Amino acid sequence: MEIAQYNIVLVNLDNTLGAEIQKTRPCVVISPHEMNRHLRTIVVAPMTTRSRPYPTRVDVRHAKKVGWIAVDQIRTIDRMRIIKILGTLNRFETGRLKEVIREAYVE
Repeated sequence: MEIAQYNIVLVNLDNTLGAEIQKTRPCVVISPHEMNRHLRTIVVAPMTTRSRPYPTRVDVRHAKKVGWIAVDQIRTIDRMRIIKILGTLNRFETGRLKEVIREAYVE
């Protein structure tokens, strides 16, 4: 399965600890194409429908639902956790995600 940056993928996130987002849920692939092609691990940000508009959350529409990408919950997973590809972020959502990542982690 070819995984691309900004794909929305269904991922089994269990086993988790404490306040980590858990269960099988959609996640957005953050890692770039070159890493996804050569490494067994993928960097993802989980999506949730239960949130409020925090500065580290990006609102998206997927599967006729409004939800958020939890940039504050980015994690690295083994590609074996990915069940299937569900779709891709649109251009606006991708741009907003890049902004939030820059604000949260770069500056």
